[in-house]
Amino acid sequence: MGPEGAVNILYKRELDGAADPDALRAARVEEFREKFANPYVAASRGFIDEVIHPRQTRGKLIGALAGLETKRDRNPPKKHGNIPL
Repeated sequence: MGPEGAVNILYKRELDGAADPDALRAARVEEFREKFANPYVAASRGFIDEVIHPRQTRGKLIGALAGLETKRDRNPPKKHGNIPL
């Protein structure tokens, strides 16, 4: 949900009773964007690893896929077989 929709739901009573609801809505939307719709807040809390510029996307993807190119999945050895049931 975008900041505009969230503000309309969360602050409905406050917006309905305001003298200038458009100005209050704009202020609340800006406040919501700063607090919640910001990748740097999520990065500081450890929810995401890194914030990159769009021009760095291709290089990051190539590097990640190159690291996985030689990966082999290894299962632990079986300790016993299945008994007939």
